[in-house]
Amino acid sequence: MKVNKAVFPAAGLGTRLLPITKSIPKEMLVLVDKPLIQYGVEECLSANISDIIIITGRGKTAIEDYFDRSIEHEILLKEKGKHHLLKSVDEISSRINLTYTRQKEALGLGHAILCAQNMIGEEPFAVVLSDDIIDSDIPVMKQMIGIYKNYRHSVLAVQRVKDEDVSKYGIIQGREIGKGLYAVEDLVEKPDLSDAPSNLAIIGRYILTQDIFGFLKDTKPGKGGEIQLTDAIRSLLSIQPIYALEFEGTRYDGGNKLDLLKAQIIYGLKNQETRSGLIDFITSEGLISAAKAPGGGV
Repeated sequence: MKVNKAVFPAAGLGTRLLPITKSIPKEMLVLVDKPLIQYGVEECLSANISDIIIITGRGKTAIEDYFDRSIEHEILLKEKGKHHLLKSVDEISSRINLTYTRQKEALGLGHAILCAQNMIGEEPFAVVLSDDIIDSDIPVMKQMIGIYKNYRHSVLAVQRVKDEDVSKYGIIQGREIGKGLYAVEDLVEKPDLSDAPSNLAIIGRYILTQDIFGFLKDTKPGKGGEIQLTDAIRSLLSIQPIYALEFEGTRYDGGNKLDLLKAQIIYGLKNQETRSGLIDFITSEGLISAAKAPGGGV
């Protein structure tokens, strides 16, 4: 069965990026000229997934407003003859079918996915975490869809992480069956390094079969008192194969201030409007001297 739908959990509080996330959803933080969530939506479109389900929470209305039509902007841009800007505003909204639902309690990623069950039905579906920014020649979801088409079972995106970061992620134990492709044998959520089966961490891209919902309902709160998606996937493994793809691309953690700054530079260099000016700025003698100065201030 084809993957037609993608779930975007967007009810989290974004505490790592406070104070800005007190008033702006982390999914709406700007990367060059678009909010983080739009990059994830465009990644889904590259894999021919256009039904987008966004799990929101209190204080997240900015996401709905962004993807809604803005008649005022349309009229203003038409009057000023700025048709290229009008196209950029309208294009993404016209290509997707959006549905929203609320996660009324902060009970974790697994619970957020469970909130989408009625809209998923009996279909496989994708999950995208917007704060995982992945720069790749072939969009990661498109890479994963290729694996799903071959195996017809759940696929997880994984990446090798440093030893000191293992305890921050769900970690897989896997048997390599192809270049960068693993048959998952076990998973553990945020293990201590001494208990970790590998350093292959699950990153915020998933393709899951509808069977996950039964296990999510039965999953007890784990670390942090939350319903962990990794725990439910581990239970799913008891009845069907699961695969993990060590994807091609560079991932930036959009919830980490330093990684977000790195992504701004990388994506700024890819943007034709900002590339030359940014190169001039970061290679200027004054800036380099300032960066080398005590404190590294610019």
